[in-house]
Amino acid sequence: MDIRPIKTKEDYKAAIIRIEELWVAKKDTPEGDEFDLLVTLVESYEMKHFPIAPPDPIDSSKV
Repeated sequence: MDIRPIKTKEDYKAAIIRIEELWVAKKDTPEGDEFDLLVTLVESYEMKHFPIAPPDPIDSSKV
């Protein structure tokens, strides 16, 4: 397991590919731990680089 911070788009893409490979990993195994760590890193990267603005309250009331 070579876990590193996600700093570039290439790092991000590689992490996504690895997450897809580990998708069926069992919990409390080395693969499951790697999956959990990568998901956390990807989530952090996405919040920084692809932020989602909160909904407009007026638009939300139209639903």
